[in-house]
Amino acid sequence: MWNDITIGPITVHMYGIMIGIGYLAAYLISCRRAKKLGLDEDMIWGILVCSILGILIGSRLLFYIVSLPQIKEDPSILWDFRNGYVVYGGISFGVLLGYLYCRKKQASFLKYLDLAMPAVSLAQGFGRIGCFFAGCCYGRQTDSWFHIMYTHSSFAPNNVPLIPTQLISSAGNFAIAFFLFWYSKRSKKDGMVGVLYMILYGTGRFIIEIFRNDLRGAWGGLSTSQLISIIVLILGLILLAVFHKKEAAGTNG
Repeated sequence: MWNDITIGPITVHMYGIMIGIGYLAAYLISCRRAKKLGLDEDMIWGILVCSILGILIGSRLLFYIVSLPQIKEDPSILWDFRNGYVVYGGISFGVLLGYLYCRKKQASFLKYLDLAMPAVSLAQGFGRIGCFFAGCCYGRQTDSWFHIMYTHSSFAPNNVPLIPTQLISSAGNFAIAFFLFWYSKRSKKDGMVGVLYMILYGTGRFIIEIFRNDLRGAWGGLSTSQLISIIVLILGLILLAVFHKKEAAGTNG
């Protein structure tokens, strides 16, 4: 699998192209849906900028935390930006900055969260295709016919059949996105789409981690992302129960 495309003196990376496609698709779809829902399109641009900043800062920061033992041995990891981004850190910081932006603009955070999360999952799907081309986030060695074998990757082991966890993750993210798009048309409760994203993504991420084989940190028998997935899943289930309880109380009242 090749990540670099060279045209004369210019070299572009498929990873970056797929990330760009993901951001663009998420932005355009969110703007279109905002029109239908009567939400401010200018807010979408502000939230997008906040999300990008949050992803860049949060994903890198969590990577540093996870990789402290390796950084102690090789401090050059700190300024090697070719790799080393943890999705959960990016999502968390992106949501935090989006929340602060909504507060500043005195807008409903939950409404914009529900608007954004299906598009976020869609962008993640494209991003994982980028990972597939680059060879990062690779899977365990396998004897199955369903595998990928890299020959020129700077991240994955070359000439070894590996589980294509990037493609599985991508398919899962696309499935979550389309489900949330469908559900958002039927949901009347602000915040429910965001909660379902937490439950679905947390579950899927925990499972796919079982099949990955790149360095992701370890907490006992769990990877860092599995530990965070458990927390996200539990929090999502608690919020789901709270929302249903409030809805039931409102109906009875």
